[in-house]
Order: sequence, then C-alpha cells, then structure tokens
Amino acid sequence: MSDATGTGGVSDATGTGHVTGVAGTGDVVGATGTTPAPPTTAGAPGRPLDVLRLTGVRATGHHGVFAHERRDGQEFVVDVVVHLDARPAAEGDDLAATVHYGVLAEELVAAVAADPVDLVETLAERLAAVVLAHRAAVVAEVTVHKPSAPITVPFDDVSITIVRTRADAAGRGVTGGR
Repeated sequence: MSDATGTGGVSDATGTGHVTGVAGTGDVVGATGTTPAPPTTAGAPGRPLDVLRLTGVRATGHHGVFAHERRDGQEFVVDVVVHLDARPAAEGDDLAATVHYGVLAEELVAAVAADPVDLVETLAERLAAVVLAHRAAVVAEVTVHKPSAPITVPFDDVSITIVRTRADAAGRGVTGGR
C-alpha cells in the first residue's frame, strides 16, 4: 500500500499522522527472523508509536467448523498489541485520551462470546475492529489462540495473528469513537 505522500507507508485515515512499518507494506517478516519497523506517526516524523499490550485474555466461544465446537464451546486466548500515541494521555493524565485496557479486555471477551463463526481468522478480524473502535488506537495487532482446536496429533497451540490499521478499519466502516 502507499499513501498520498509517496513514502510507501499506510495513511492512518484519521488525518493525524502517517503509519509505516506495518506488516503487509513491504517489511520482511518470517523465516529470516527480521521484524517489521515499528509504526510511526507524522506528528513526530520517524518517532515510533507507543505500544499497549494486553495478553492472555481468556473467553469461551462457540467458534469452529465442527458441530461439537459450536455446541460445547471452548476457551480462546487473545493477545492484543495496540499502537498509539500515549503522549496526550500522559501529558494530561487523561484516561479518555488513551485506550482503557480494562474496558478493552471486557469488550474482547464479549466479542469472543458473541455470534459463532467458523474461522479464527474471522474472529481475529472482529477483535481488531473492537480495538480500532478506540479513538487512540492507530494499529491493532491481534492474536487469537485456539489451544483446544480439534487436531488429531499432539500440539501446544494454534493461533492466527493479524495486523490492521485505522485505514483498514475506515474502509470497513469502523470509526474510532471511544
């Protein structure tokens, strides 16, 4: 993706900044062990966004392609990384200027418990939309773990990780309002 500035990043669609270094924009991630550059904001050119991490949120959901998964449900574990500019909240000691992680945790649990879907990919998209509904969130990285997935061989975990930006959310009609 490219933004109107021609710098190759992803516009955050809020008009407040420019995001670069997001997975899917040309950063090499994977077998080489390289990590994408952290997202940055145009408000402070080259300055990485701050990171709020919420890990190990557990909730029961009835997601999956098999009837017993829909009927019995199972535990899902969610990790989120929210990229945001924490300076306004810190400068004003203002909870409303950041992402309230207690509220976010409750919203994530409610989203997992909501209407069943077949795929963890679909659930991850739902959860990313929950994160990006918070006005301060610019980039959401969401990992959904399905530790009790119906796999016939021994395994520790199966998970999907997605990265979505404010621009992705705007394209889907999600706006930051909290």
